[in-house]
Amino acid sequence: MAPDMLAFIEIKFLDILDIFLVAFLLYELYNLLKGTVAINIFFGIVAFYLLWKLVTALEMKLLSEIFGAFISVGFIALIVVFQPEIRKFLLMLGTPGFMKSRRNRFLFWKFDVRPDIEPEVDKIIMAAKNLAGHKTGALIILANQSGLEQFVETGEKIDARITESLIENVFFKNSPLHDGAMIIHHNKIKAARCILPVSSNKKIPAHYGLRHRAALGVTEQSDALAIIVSEETGKISFAQNDQIRFNVQPTELKNMILEGLA
Repeated sequence: MAPDMLAFIEIKFLDILDIFLVAFLLYELYNLLKGTVAINIFFGIVAFYLLWKLVTALEMKLLSEIFGAFISVGFIALIVVFQPEIRKFLLMLGTPGFMKSRRNRFLFWKFDVRPDIEPEVDKIIMAAKNLAGHKTGALIILANQSGLEQFVETGEKIDARITESLIENVFFKNSPLHDGAMIIHHNKIKAARCILPVSSNKKIPAHYGLRHRAALGVTEQSDALAIIVSEETGKISFAQNDQIRFNVQPTELKNMILEGLA
């Protein structure tokens, strides 16, 4: 084999380390954006970059020049578009517990020895049923793969185990935490009084209020599930994947939640 060919395929240890570090940063960036609307922008930028490489390889000079002009200012555009995510990522790197939280993981492989936790759906359903019986409005968000940390930060952190009485007390009309959403993740009530994005989807009837629009809004931007109890009618609704179902019975709500969290 020619010496030039050997030099071409020569791979050093630093090259392998470089690839792993880039992969690690991309993976952490994906985890940071996963479940948010920014992930769609991220995939769009990746697709645009790959398209630019394709037209360059095919020597399509005009398209290559046009795409190259956008790529040349891409770094500044990334800073503008992803400013909140970049700030959060840098804060995460500077947190003392960053490496500790990744002690059981090497790059993409997790070594988690904890047993799987069964979702405590029955307690949530009973609380929703009791709230509906008293016509007490409620918005309960069940985070799935995405922890919805960007929305948890907007509310009052609780970090308590799920109980029927706690859920009902949070949404009691005179409670200071009743206005807003409760976010549940990994069988913990993470926060209450959280602020969610409001959907402008026309499929919601005009007589439904902000709870239903906020439930649809968060499911449009993440893989979360939402349970809504109407204060006016006492009926339960369920939202998932930017779809909302009205007047859901407690008996069928359990199956819908388990299927959504599977």
